[in-house]
Amino acid sequence: MSTVADSSLSDDPALLPEARAAQRRAVRVLGTAQVFSGLGNGATLSLGSILAVELSGAESNAGFVNTAMTLGSAAVSIPLSTLAVRRGRRVALGIGLAAGLLGQALMVAAVVTRFFPVLLLGAFLVGFAAAVNLQARFAVTDLSEPQHRGRDLSVVVWAVTVGAVVGPNMVGPGAVVSAWLGLPVHAGPFLISGAGMAVGAAIILTGLRPDPLLLRRRLEEAAGSPTAAGHGTETAVPGSGAGAGEPRIPAVPGSADVVPASRSSGRARRSPRSGGWAAGWRIVRAQPTALAAVLAVAGAHAAMVGLMSMTPLHLQHEAGLTSSELGQHPDTVVLIGFTLSLHVAGMYALSPVMGLLADRLGPARVAGAGLAMLLAAAGLTGLFPHVHAAVVLGLVVLGLGWSAATVAGSTLLVAALRPADRVPAQGFSDAVMSLAAALSSLAAGPIMGGLGFTGLSAALAVLVALSGLGMAGLLRRPVSRAGA
Repeated sequence: MSTVADSSLSDDPALLPEARAAQRRAVRVLGTAQVFSGLGNGATLSLGSILAVELSGAESNAGFVNTAMTLGSAAVSIPLSTLAVRRGRRVALGIGLAAGLLGQALMVAAVVTRFFPVLLLGAFLVGFAAAVNLQARFAVTDLSEPQHRGRDLSVVVWAVTVGAVVGPNMVGPGAVVSAWLGLPVHAGPFLISGAGMAVGAAIILTGLRPDPLLLRRRLEEAAGSPTAAGHGTETAVPGSGAGAGEPRIPAVPGSADVVPASRSSGRARRSPRSGGWAAGWRIVRAQPTALAAVLAVAGAHAAMVGLMSMTPLHLQHEAGLTSSELGQHPDTVVLIGFTLSLHVAGMYALSPVMGLLADRLGPARVAGAGLAMLLAAAGLTGLFPHVHAAVVLGLVVLGLGWSAATVAGSTLLVAALRPADRVPAQGFSDAVMSLAAALSSLAAGPIMGGLGFTGLSAALAVLVALSGLGMAGLLRRPVSRAGA
């Protein structure tokens, strides 16, 4: 694949001093908010399957809480991206976290009332906050310099580490809070998670000024940028990762990517303010590289959620305990939380490394390596389901594979599109990603009930393999032209 040195880097608004200052602030604000908002997802994931069985009385319902959460994320991803286009990232992300805070309150109410539908509704709203955590990684690329796009994106993903790792271990401190307030033992973790979400929302609403998306749009309009107008030239920056074997990535003048100018009038190039599934699909399907990126992140997320959501129940079974007996064995609960914490650490702790690799080696290569790691993880958990060390190692590798595929795949999606098209495509990608995870989580319970943890691992390995093959096939397609 050929690359042509970019002669118009100065046209990129991200290189202006005002944009650079705003970008540094955006990285700090979004990163700090992610630390606190990540608490909610960790608590829901660690207790979700256990509470689902306990309140519904059926182990086949074990995946319903995680399914509800991922469905919530899928349902709100496109509305949040549409709101971001209209009102900016600050308003969209803040509203999403506020809805997640309400979800945490409903989770507490469900534990107190022992009413399963309330638990599902609460998890659905917690999924709104999960969507915010996903979209924050795209928000930090609005003003990012092209050669540092993967790095900036991965820093915000990495910031989730603290909250997401601590979240599954909130059982102990949560029990103390519950006892102090006279609530059931499982209510406490959700109270702590809710407080974290409230802090995260306050940080975004007060600190994300200027809004990175609105600032980029203003700078483009002030400069009469061809980026805003929808015109591009075929460019690439040496060292951007677009080496041999990498796809030609369509983008804008001043990016580290490649774009044919003839695509500026394509069918997918309608109003940059349009939203919805149809608008996102039109944009993504017009570019095979973007479609490959969506397939990579969706396959990785579905595999990760499907396996991770059933692990607490598998470890409970390995301990020989029923859901009603689990509360009497806090050591097992702590072990489950610790195992999930290691998995979450794998997901987030090395994400800056994945971002740097995506910038240097190319996002497609790193995303493919991530899918390969997911296959290895499924092999470990499938072949050695009764060896706790193997299950833990498998979950850590699962997290690392998810990190590589998600960070690199997201970077690939941003690089594949003009700024005017990115936000609708990002919302579409997150919606597909969450919907795939919801379906995986929903199917995981019955599959594990019938085929065991080994059968579940094998099924998810097949899913990952198909995603990898599909991604490879799309990356071999020529860059589509207008009206494709």
